[in-house]
Amino acid sequence: MALVKVWGRGQLTIPAAIRKDLHLEEEASLTLVKVGNVILMTPTVLHIDSVAKKARKEMKKAGLTLDDVLADLDRQRTQSSRERRGA
Repeated sequence: MALVKVWGRGQLTIPAAIRKDLHLEEEASLTLVKVGNVILMTPTVLHIDSVAKKARKEMKKAGLTLDDVLADLDRQRTQSSRERRGA
């Protein structure tokens, strides 16, 4: 159990050990629910963050840069556009 103090604008500090156990990084989002006299906080899973992290990992594994991926995307869009026009 940890004791925390509510500061000026309703802010509180989650103890480092708990942040570490829950893998809470700076600016992590939490969902807050009031249940009777209890405040329940759970990490909010932002799917876009998860997808972006996986994409960065795969790009690194493949040796690709963001510029490589964007250039390939541009080529694919151009090809798709030509196919739709029947060119």
